[in-house]
Amino acid sequence: MIHKLYSLLFLALAFLPAQALTFQDEDTVILLGNTIIERAQNSGHLESSLTLASGKSDLKFRNLGWSGDTVFGTARSYFGPPQEGFNRLSADFTELKPNVVIICYGAVAAFDGQAGLQDFITGYERLLSMIKTNAAPREIVIVSPPPAETLPAPMPDMSSHNKRLALYSQALSEMAKKHQLHFADLFTALRDQSGLTNNGLHFTEKGYQIVAPKLTQLLGLTPATTKQIQSEPAALLREKIIKKNKLFFFRWRPANETYLRLFRKHEQGNNVKELPMFDPFIADREKEIQVLKKSVLAIKS
Repeated sequence: MIHKLYSLLFLALAFLPAQALTFQDEDTVILLGNTIIERAQNSGHLESSLTLASGKSDLKFRNLGWSGDTVFGTARSYFGPPQEGFNRLSADFTELKPNVVIICYGAVAAFDGQAGLQDFITGYERLLSMIKTNAAPREIVIVSPPPAETLPAPMPDMSSHNKRLALYSQALSEMAKKHQLHFADLFTALRDQSGLTNNGLHFTEKGYQIVAPKLTQLLGLTPATTKQIQSEPAALLREKIIKKNKLFFFRWRPANETYLRLFRKHEQGNNVKELPMFDPFIADREKEIQVLKKSVLAIKS
């Protein structure tokens, strides 16, 4: 019995970071990665959880997730080589100057297995160097890719892919230790979970609802209580976060970017001046988010 208790205690401690992530008032927090990050903005669960766990701090979240992206910026490049996408991301960090960066890459790269691991780590090191040079954030968190989920037939068995994901997660843990950065082992934390995805890889809204407090805990933070999360102010908070994220997405990644910034800008490039016009609307949503956050945190368990 005592041996079992010690085993459970060791397992629990394994999920705790060496030091909790800290937020300061008026921090800008960037969420960076591929599909898991980009789609998180559609449900708002992850950002809501982090917003409430930050306590009184007034934070600004900016979701820079891009589906299918890699540490090389592959998906961010519209028509050119990956370097073009990496340069775009570099410019984003120079402009936004985040204080906290939470990064989740590896889900795409892991398909290359052992053969692609060194290139992935080399690319990640380059990404970290760029972030530190362009923004010098106070805190950086490396999040492991989540495990893949084996769903009923005809969906494939993901056991082999999970071995690859475990390999990449371990390498990320070692890299985080090397650079003395926070590491959140989402792979291990979700290994025994089921019913999170719609295709074995991508989280459903229910999946994000379950993942959000788990990731919050992995960062050493205390998630909101069930009573707080299920309250009316919390529902309104999440709604405002989703609206704010849509406004930022339109400002940062406009659908007609080819005309505004790229090879057809000679036709409508003068309209690029309208993009900053989103900023006051984003600021208004953030004020509403702060008010609602205080209302949720005022609810006692």
